[in-house]
Amino acid sequence: MAERQGDAAERLTVDVVVVGAGPAGLSAALNLVRAKRTVLLVDANRPRNAATLRSHGFLTRDGVSPLELRKLGRAEVEAYAEATVVQTVVDRIAPEGDRWLVHGAWRGTEVEATARAVVLATGLREEFPALPMLRAFYGTAVHSCVECDAYEKAGEPLAFLCETDDVVDRALLLAAWADDLIVYTNGIAPLDDAGRARLAAAGVRVDERAVADLEGDRSGMTGVRLADGHVEPRTGGFVRPRWHADLDWVDADLRRDAEGLVVVDRSGRTSVPGLYAVGDVTPPGPEQLIVAAGHGAVTAAAVHRDLVGGLTDLRDAVQ
Repeated sequence: MAERQGDAAERLTVDVVVVGAGPAGLSAALNLVRAKRTVLLVDANRPRNAATLRSHGFLTRDGVSPLELRKLGRAEVEAYAEATVVQTVVDRIAPEGDRWLVHGAWRGTEVEATARAVVLATGLREEFPALPMLRAFYGTAVHSCVECDAYEKAGEPLAFLCETDDVVDRALLLAAWADDLIVYTNGIAPLDDAGRARLAAAGVRVDERAVADLEGDRSGMTGVRLADGHVEPRTGGFVRPRWHADLDWVDADLRRDAEGLVVVDRSGRTSVPGLYAVGDVTPPGPEQLIVAAGHGAVTAAAVHRDLVGGLTDLRDAVQ
C-alpha cells in the first residue's frame, strides 16, 4: 500500500500517480501494480462517454457498457495491495524536488501525494455544435465514434453533423457503413469543389444550410430541422465534436501539438521527464477503448523501466 508521510492522513508517498480511470489509466495502473509499483489512481468520475450505452470492439467485452467496463477495471486495480484508488478532482501537479506533488479535492476532502512519476490519462472535453436537442440523442441515436458505433447504424438514413475542416475525410469514412448519408456543415465546415465532388462520387449528399436542431421524441430521433424550417427525416447520425485537453493545472512546460494534445513518444513519455501521457489526451486524440487500454499497458512498461533506471534500450523523452 502507499506510504503515508508527514501528517498521517494528509500526504501519500507513492511511486506513480495515475490521473484518470478510463481504459488507458486503468490499464496503466493495473500493469504498474503488477510491476510492484505503489500507485495512486485518482479519478473525477466524469467520463466523456458517460452517455454511451454500449461500447464495441473490445475483445471479450463487445457491447458492454463503458461504465461497466470502468467498474470492472477499477475493481481489478483495487484488488492489489500496491494500489490506492481515490475519487478526486486534481487541481495541481507540480515538481517538488526530484518528485511530483499532486493535489486534489472532492466534496471538501483534500488529497495530496508525492510521486516519482505521473501518468496523465485525463481524456478530453467535448464541444458540440450548438444544437439544443443534440445532447438528448447523444449516445443513443447520435454518436461521435464511427469505428465504435457505425455498424449498428448501417442501413439507416443518417446525418453527419460536422463543422471542422476534416469534414470530407470523416464523411467518406462514415459512408463505408451508410447507404443514405447527408452531411450537414451548418454553414461552417469548409468545403471546396474538389471536396464536394469526392462526396458526390461516394453517393454522399451535402447540405450547407444552417441547422436549427434535431427532432424526435422519447422513441428516438426523427429528423434534422434546418433554420429555414425544412425537416429532413433522419433516424440517427454522427457528430464531429471539437476536443479540448484541459491541463492548465499541470505546472510543467508540456509540448503540445496544433490541436492542444500532449506530444509523446511511442511509449507515452512527454517532453518533461517524469511526466507521461496516454489515451485521448495524446495524438491523434479520441480512440477506441481497446486501443487506449493497449497504450496504457505500453506506457506502464515505460514508466517501470524508467524508474528502474540505467537500462540501455530506453528511448529519450520528446524534445
